[in-house]
Amino acid sequence: MKIEYTGRNFTVSPAIKKHITEHFKKLDSVLNGAIKAHIILSVEKHHRNIVEIVVNWNDRSLTSKADTTDMYASVIKAIDKLRSQALKVKGRIITRKHQGPSASSVAPSPVPPVKASAPAPRIIRSRGYSVKPMTPEEAVLMVEASTDQFVVFRNAETSRIGVIYKRKDGNYGLIEP
Repeated sequence: MKIEYTGRNFTVSPAIKKHITEHFKKLDSVLNGAIKAHIILSVEKHHRNIVEIVVNWNDRSLTSKADTTDMYASVIKAIDKLRSQALKVKGRIITRKHQGPSASSVAPSPVPPVKASAPAPRIIRSRGYSVKPMTPEEAVLMVEASTDQFVVFRNAETSRIGVIYKRKDGNYGLIEP
């Protein structure tokens, strides 16, 4: 990570640079991918030592600012603020990536219990069919001639019962046991 220092009314000494780099090592595990950090050290009236840190990380700009009467304490305070910001952003990224659909949207709604008073479905006999011996081709001709969608017949060649029905695609289907 490249660290730039700016001193306002303050000369950035090698000791403060060393102190900052030592504390930035704690952030390496969190900011693994940060390229650039800019640290502004300034001294104002009444011995206010202000440290402002700006880090560009994962297309985001993290900023922290701290002021105390001691420059070293200001550095520690600002780095701690920056660390908490980075952990918060990293946590949001992780939860967004790992967030799946909620259980209520995946799981089907509970099946309502069947009431005992509901009658069971009945079989209603509509009409009887005469099962004539014929070939499947003759059965197709009967389906075409009638308004029914199917014909039940006895196959003249195999003596087995079969059903010819009209398919949605315009062809005919044959069901044989």
